[in-house]
Amino acid sequence: MHRYRSHTCGELRASDVGTDVRLSGWLHNRRDLGGILFIDLRDHYGITQLVARPGTAAAEVLDKLTKETVVRVDGKVVSRGAENVNPELSTGEIEIEAVTVEVLGAAKQIPFTINADDGVNEERRLEYRFLDLRRERMHRNIMLRSAVIAAIRSKMVALGFNEMATPILAATSPEGARDFVVPSRLNPGKFYALPQAPQQFKQLLMISGFDRYFQIAPCFRDEDARADRSPGEFYQLDVEMSFVEQEDVFQPIEKLMTELFEEFGGGRHVTSPFPRIPFRESMLKYGNDKPDLRTDLELVDISDVFEGSEFKAFAGKHVRALAVPDTGDQPRKFFDQLGDFAVSLGAKGLAWVRVGEGNALTGPIAKFLTEENVKVLTERLGLLPGHAIFFGAGEFDEVSKIMGPVRVEAAKRAGRFEENVFRFAWIVDFPMYERDEETGKIDFSHNPFSMPQGGLEALETQDPLDVLGWQYDIVCNGIELSSGAIRNHEPEIMFKAFEIAGYSRETVEQEFAGMLRAFEYGAPPHGGIAPGVDRIVMLLADEPNIRETIAFPLNGNAQDLLMGAPTELDESRLRELNIQLRKPVEKKTTDITDAVHPDAAR
Repeated sequence: MHRYRSHTCGELRASDVGTDVRLSGWLHNRRDLGGILFIDLRDHYGITQLVARPGTAAAEVLDKLTKETVVRVDGKVVSRGAENVNPELSTGEIEIEAVTVEVLGAAKQIPFTINADDGVNEERRLEYRFLDLRRERMHRNIMLRSAVIAAIRSKMVALGFNEMATPILAATSPEGARDFVVPSRLNPGKFYALPQAPQQFKQLLMISGFDRYFQIAPCFRDEDARADRSPGEFYQLDVEMSFVEQEDVFQPIEKLMTELFEEFGGGRHVTSPFPRIPFRESMLKYGNDKPDLRTDLELVDISDVFEGSEFKAFAGKHVRALAVPDTGDQPRKFFDQLGDFAVSLGAKGLAWVRVGEGNALTGPIAKFLTEENVKVLTERLGLLPGHAIFFGAGEFDEVSKIMGPVRVEAAKRAGRFEENVFRFAWIVDFPMYERDEETGKIDFSHNPFSMPQGGLEALETQDPLDVLGWQYDIVCNGIELSSGAIRNHEPEIMFKAFEIAGYSRETVEQEFAGMLRAFEYGAPPHGGIAPGVDRIVMLLADEPNIRETIAFPLNGNAQDLLMGAPTELDESRLRELNIQLRKPVEKKTTDITDAVHPDAAR
C-alpha cells in the first residue's frame, strides 16, 4: 500500500465496503458522541467521515489533535446504514473505522474557523491565506479559475489562435497607469518596467507575420484597488488578429464567451448574440458605458420638455426620466428608500410622481408639471396607470452618475430584475476625443492607438468631438470585462490623431519609436481585445469582490500580508543596484501617458 494513501477523501463509495484503506488529509472537524469520535477528514478531493471507538489507539490519538492537523489513517470501509447517510457528501454512504493514526503535520490552534464562515475580516484572512484557501468556497473558486483558464486555452486553439509569450521585463510604456519598475544591476541607473499589458508586443507579433495570437497574460499596474480590480497584478486573455475589421474580432470572442459562461455558469442563461450598443446611446439610456441589462428599464432624455419651464428644479438643465411600470401598490417607503439611495450617491434628492387613473399625476412634484408637460411625458414614456416616474436633473455627467444606479436599484425593488442570467453586450462607437472640463483642451477619451472611423479624412474634416473610434468593450451584468480596438497601423494617421490632442510629431516619435519603426516596414490592418480573466471568474463564481477568485491577492493597500511584501532593501543591496533612497515628494504631472488606455478592462 502507498506510504500515504490508497484512496482520496472524495473517492470511496458503498461498493468499497469491507475494503482496508489508507487516507491522508486534514482534520476538518471532530464530534464526540458518547465517547465515540466522528472525524471529518478533508483533502483536495472531498471529505470522508472516520469513526474511532472508545479505548482504541486511533481514538486516543485523534482525541488530542487540533483541527487542521494533517494525519494518515488506516482503517476499514463500513456502511453508514440508510438512516445515517449524508446526501451532501459524495462519500456520504460510508465511513472508515479508524485503526491506526499517524500525525504527518501538527497544527497550532487555528486563528479562525475553516469549516464555517465565522465572519473573520479580510485582513486576517489574507494574513493567513493558506488557511483561508482551505475553506470550501475559496477552494471551489480557485479550482473554477483553473478550469476556466484550461477551457480558454482549449477553445482559443480550436478557434485557430496560437499561444505566444511576451516579455515580463520590458521598457516603460505609456499605458495609462503607473508602471512597476525594476532596477537593472547590469545597467546602472536604468530600469525595466513590468508590462501593464502586452499591447505593443502583440501588435509587433502581427507586424511580424503571425496571424492569430493569444496569451493568458499577467499584467502589472501600480493603481488603487476596487471591488472589481485587484491592485498590482491581474491576468487577461490577450488577443490580437491580422487583416480584420471590428466584426471579425467580435465573432470568435463572442463564441468563446458564450461557451465559457454556458459551461461554467451553473445553468444561468447567456445572452446570444450580444447586442451592439453605441457608447452615446448607452450613456443616455443606462447612465454609463457598462449597462446592466438584467432589467429592461431605460432612462429617457426629457430635457426639451422643460426648456423655458417655470419649474426651476428642471429648467435649463439636463433632465432624464425613469418610468417604472406596475408600482401602483408600492408603499411610500418604496419611493423614500430610492430617494435615500440616490442621496447616498451624491444626489440632493430624487424627484418622483405616480400615474393614477386617467393618467392623473400625484406626488411631490406633480403640482409643478403643466398639462402640456404631462401630455408629452405620457407620449414619450408610454405612461399608464400604475407607473412611477423618477427624475434626475443637472449636468449630463452628474445625472448619469445618479440615475444609472437608480435605474438598477429601482428594477430590483420593483421586481423587474433578472437574477440568474448573464446579459452581455458590446459597447461600440466610442468617441476618439473629449474636452477636459478644467482646461478646455481636447484629449483622447479612450485608446489613442485606435483607428478613427473615417481614417485620416475624418481627422482632417470633422469636429474632433464628433470623430468616433473603432473601439469596443464587452460588458456583462454591469461589469466591464474587456476593452479592445482596431489598431491605427498607419503612421500619418497616428501623427494627426496625436496632433489634435496637442502632441507634437517629435513627442510621438520619441515615445513610440519602436512601434513607429515597425509600422514603416509593412504593417497589416489588425485589431484585438483582452478580456479580464479575474473578472470572468468573479462573475462565474458569483463573487462581489475580485480578490475572492485570486489565490494570493494583495490587499486594498497593495500589500501581501502573508509574505510581507513590499519590503525594504538593506544598504548593501541598494548600493549593488545603484539606488539611493529619498523621501517621497507629492507631485502631479500631466504628460502623454495620461491619455493612453490599453485593452484590459479599465
